[in-house]
Amino acid sequence: MFSVLQNRTFRHLFAAQVIALFGTGLMTVGLALLAYDLAGADAGVVLGTALAIKMVIYVGVSPVAAGFATRFSRRKYLVVLDLVRAGTAVALPFVDAVWQIYVLIALLQTASAGFTPVFQATIPDILPAEKDYTNALSLSRLAYDLENLLSPAIAALLIGLVGFHWLFSGTVSGFLLSALLVVSVSLPVARAVSTETPLQRTLKGLRIFLKTPRLRGLLGLNLVVAAVGAMVIVNTVVLIKDLLARSDADLAVAMAAYGAGSMTIALLVPRLLTRWKDRTLMLLGGAILPIALAIFGGLFTVLPSGWLWGCLLIAWFVIGGATSAVLVPTGRLLRNSAHAADRPMVFAAQFALSHGCWLVTYPLAGWLGNAFGLPQTVTVLTFIAILGLWSAFRQWPRNDDSILVHDHTDLPADHLHLAGAANKKHEHAFVIDDLHTQWPVARP
Repeated sequence: MFSVLQNRTFRHLFAAQVIALFGTGLMTVGLALLAYDLAGADAGVVLGTALAIKMVIYVGVSPVAAGFATRFSRRKYLVVLDLVRAGTAVALPFVDAVWQIYVLIALLQTASAGFTPVFQATIPDILPAEKDYTNALSLSRLAYDLENLLSPAIAALLIGLVGFHWLFSGTVSGFLLSALLVVSVSLPVARAVSTETPLQRTLKGLRIFLKTPRLRGLLGLNLVVAAVGAMVIVNTVVLIKDLLARSDADLAVAMAAYGAGSMTIALLVPRLLTRWKDRTLMLLGGAILPIALAIFGGLFTVLPSGWLWGCLLIAWFVIGGATSAVLVPTGRLLRNSAHAADRPMVFAAQFALSHGCWLVTYPLAGWLGNAFGLPQTVTVLTFIAILGLWSAFRQWPRNDDSILVHDHTDLPADHLHLAGAANKKHEHAFVIDDLHTQWPVARP
């Protein structure tokens, strides 16, 4: 897995990702405690609203930003957005009202919505071999997991020494160091189609995504991950502080358990994918998520608080691992479902649609928890996750071959694409593009 770090460009980008995520992890813990400091027991509502704002921006901004991104140097584009994120994070320690949290989150996440899809779409251009790219995806997921594991641990130490407001200085430093690492390498030029406008490219990415069966299945799995993950991210602080009456440091421990589970599976994914298909692993992870949440919800209603702490850590570890099983192979699906020139748009579509799922579940997790209680919230989110899993099984065909036999009755017989074809029928690795506007219903 680690052999891909011999590639200098990827090594620098991976380091930039790790450092930026570390800063973001400190911000996540700091923001949860800041919300609790300002709103008390209503912290879940504040967090749910802040994260809903983030998702609205991700859904609306990311496809459009990716459509325009091909007009700029990738390196300059990414560096400028890192600097914008750092500048916004500087203001977080000085927040003294809930509305200020909402404004700063909106500004910071607007920059992130433009940054992340372009960053993700750059990696397959740097590492074209599928084995290398799979290893890079696992390392990328490992970076997220290390952030979930180490950031809370370091946050717990810093909280004890200097207070949670200083966590945001780590966020600023992370974005600045990320910008320095990105500017230190040359990135492949984005291969844009000059005749397409940014709006056309934006819509094209969404069209490719929604017309590809495996990606429609991925959309169902996105909903599973969002439903269960929203419970973890929004309501862990309420579980720890209010219901279990534990310390700020225990919040970091709970999030570290989630990260440890995710990291464990991320390390195993390259080996698992040599034996299992992407569909098998991802649907298995998707099935475990609602089961784990439902079991925890059931135990939550019958066990004394002394037992619940250990159950929470186990449940969050399992949920983290299952989440990784779904998310690590996602990049392979996207890469294999579009031509290189269209990948940034497809990555942006995944970014927007997946965060559209979070847009639904984040506020639900916060508002339901505040209005009806956490057991009822677990029930609703589990039901949503089951719906997403059903959709994924239904939309993603069991026989998901890359090379498909199909015909082109709409093309003239002498068209270059039909060279060597018999009766306008041939086979090749099939993706949605200008010549293939619909997925073949069945093998001819």
